[in-house]
Amino acid sequence: MEHTYQYAWIIPFLPLPIPMLLGVGLLLFPTATKNLRRMWSFTSVLLLSIVMTFSVNLSIPQINSSSIYQYVWSWTINNDFSLEFGYLIDPLTSIMSILITTVGIMVLIYSDNYMSHDQGYLRFFAYMSFFNASMLGLVTSSNLIQIYIFWELVGMCSYLLIGFWFTRPIAANACQKAFVTNRVGDFGLLLGILGLYWITAVAKSAQFPLHVWLPDAMEGPTPISALIQCCYYGIITILLGATLALAQKDIKRSLAYSTMSQLGYTMLALGMGSYRAALFHLITHAYSKALLFLGSGSIIHSMEAIVGYSPDKSQNMVLMGGLTKHVPITKNTFLLGTLSLCGIPPLACFWSKDEILNDSWLYSPIFAIIACLTAGLTAFYMFRIYLLTFEGYLNVHCKNYSGKKSSLFYSISLWGKEGIRQYYVIPFVCISPIYFVVGAIGIPFNQERMDFDILSKWLNPATNLLHKNFNNHGDWYEFFRNAILSVSISYFGIFLASLLYNPVYSSLKDLDLINSLAKKSKENFLG
Repeated sequence: MEHTYQYAWIIPFLPLPIPMLLGVGLLLFPTATKNLRRMWSFTSVLLLSIVMTFSVNLSIPQINSSSIYQYVWSWTINNDFSLEFGYLIDPLTSIMSILITTVGIMVLIYSDNYMSHDQGYLRFFAYMSFFNASMLGLVTSSNLIQIYIFWELVGMCSYLLIGFWFTRPIAANACQKAFVTNRVGDFGLLLGILGLYWITAVAKSAQFPLHVWLPDAMEGPTPISALIQCCYYGIITILLGATLALAQKDIKRSLAYSTMSQLGYTMLALGMGSYRAALFHLITHAYSKALLFLGSGSIIHSMEAIVGYSPDKSQNMVLMGGLTKHVPITKNTFLLGTLSLCGIPPLACFWSKDEILNDSWLYSPIFAIIACLTAGLTAFYMFRIYLLTFEGYLNVHCKNYSGKKSSLFYSISLWGKEGIRQYYVIPFVCISPIYFVVGAIGIPFNQERMDFDILSKWLNPATNLLHKNFNNHGDWYEFFRNAILSVSISYFGIFLASLLYNPVYSSLKDLDLINSLAKKSKENFLG
């Protein structure tokens, strides 16, 4: 196995040839490079798939052994000063590498069609490949200096992707806001290297009060997170993000504020010392939100077939509705992601969110009450998004917006847009089963005959300050007893959303069906 570890340095470098070759090609041979655009997207997916396979191969032996491998090169400047750089492979590195590559592959496949009409297609794939390389470099870094360098590269890629459509003033302003706000966070990281680390967590994971950059970051293409301080900022962010999501009409901004709220749960867990629960929720939320954002992209493309290219219209949930029969695959996968984020069992986010809620009762009943109530708000605003988008009539009919085609209903096909390639929905279908697999790896039960907690095996001997006896902290009865409250609150939030946002016409259709059945029964009886 050590022979395999020796080649782990290649992980962050494999995606790098794409942005480098694209840059040179567009500069020296622009016509030939653009003619081979599909080859570049295929190569991007292929290289990231190799990294994913390598990461999985590294992670499997670590389930039981929790081995750590570090290799460091030293560059001596003089007798008093030397620079060290290298790579570190441990269970956390393996988990994060798998997370980055699996989501990255799905985004690249999806983007091949999503960005096919865009003149910046190749530029987008160059940015995305560099983004993946930067994130992989970040998680494999062996020291704080390397972490800081790759952290800055991730920030630069975020800036480029958020401002991808820089000719739109709102996108240009959004990337500038993200750049300035994150520089505050990066200064916090620099201070963090010196020991003052909490500012970093607040800014980089969009925690209050440095949360203002995240919703505006949605201006980029759709396919683009002191323990006490973390607790307070985390709980404020949980509530603030959820309440802000309630008031949004833009589907991408609603999901962005949802991300802010869910990252608040992660920071709350870290602040309580529940390291495992924080990482678990980070993983489950990443897959859930990946599916939801890809789904929103499919919805936006579908609406563009009607209202034309206008983000103010195509992303406005008020103009949506009735898309169920036109984009059924998107609807079903979006519903799955919505239920997961709401914390409905047995989907992935149920296991991670409930573990954080259980730990919060041990840490502070006040924090636990706020977190549980916010779980209800999450269910409410997520089903608000779902119902406004897929149920009822297509509300754009009621507005004075002229579409591209005269027949609005028939301008949307089964796949979301007329003429769209069928592999557009492949990422939806691939990510959906992950909801069950990812949830299963972290089920926190350790019984005599059954040991489901694979995540704990990976992370041992990771510290968990809240659970001193971490390996034996849960059983079926206790977990489900505590889960009844949170799941009940989530169902109540779904019920309220259904009352307020389920279209009246759906109820009338049900009434018509009942009347029709009653009439037929009466005719049969009289006949």
